[in-house]
Amino acid sequence: MTLEELSQEAADFTIASSCNQAEDLGIPLIFDPPLVAAADASDPLFRKLQEPQIIGEHHQLPAERLEHAASVISYFLPFCESIRRSNRMSGLPSTEWLYGRIEGEAFNHALAAHLMAVCNDAGASADAPLLDPDIRISTFTCTWSERHVAYTAGLGVFGTSRSLITSRGCAGRYGSIITSLRIPAAPREFDPFLPFCSTCGRCISRCPAGAITWEGKDLAVCAEYQENIKRKFAPRFGCGKCQTSVPCEHKLPVSLQQ
Repeated sequence: MTLEELSQEAADFTIASSCNQAEDLGIPLIFDPPLVAAADASDPLFRKLQEPQIIGEHHQLPAERLEHAASVISYFLPFCESIRRSNRMSGLPSTEWLYGRIEGEAFNHALAAHLMAVCNDAGASADAPLLDPDIRISTFTCTWSERHVAYTAGLGVFGTSRSLITSRGCAGRYGSIITSLRIPAAPREFDPFLPFCSTCGRCISRCPAGAITWEGKDLAVCAEYQENIKRKFAPRFGCGKCQTSVPCEHKLPVSLQQ
C-alpha cells in the first residue's frame, strides 16, 4: 500500500462519513479532506521529542506503541470554511467551532480507526494513539503529541501561537497511526519554528486569554480559559481564536521564497 492510496482512503472516508457532519447546524462536512504524510518510525526526531525542553521522556517512541513499527502516518483535517468563518469574530468561541472541536474530534477518532483497519486489511499491524484512553497524562501533556508527530512527518511547522501551520493553514485537527507498513517518508525541509509564519502578531491580539506572546504560549493560561469555556458550554469546549481570522488560518501566510 502506498501513501497515495492511504490518502485516498482518508479523503473518501472524510467525504462519506456521517460522523463528519454537524446536522444540527446544517453543516454538511466539519472537515475538508485531510493532508496526509508519512514519517519513518525510526526517525531520530521521535527520540528528540523526549527531551525535557520539547515534550519529555514520557513521550513514547513508535516502537514502544507497536512492535515492528515501520512508519507513522500523520494527517491534518482542515476545518471547513463555514466553521472557520463563524469563529472569526471576537469574544466567545462560536457554536460551530465548539461542534467542530468535539463532534469533529469524534470523527477524528473514527478516521484513525478506519485507517488502522485499512492497514490491517493489507496484512499489516497498526496502532492509533488517539484511541488510547490513557494517552493524556495531564492538562498540558500526553504520551503522544499529534502536532509534534505531524511536524516529524513534514506536514508543517510551528508558528508564534505554537499552532502547526500546514499548506492548508492551522485551523483543524491532527491524528496519526503507527503501522508495520513501510511507507517512504518525504524529507523535512524546514526548521520547526516560524518559516511559514509571517510573525504578524495577529494570533497574539486574537487570544482572549492573553496566553500568547512573542515568546510563545502559556499553556496554563490557555487551559484555564478553556476550562471556563467548558463550564459555560459543557460538554463542549474549545476556543480557536488564534487559528481563525489570522493569515495562516487556511493557507500559508507567506510564500516559501520569502
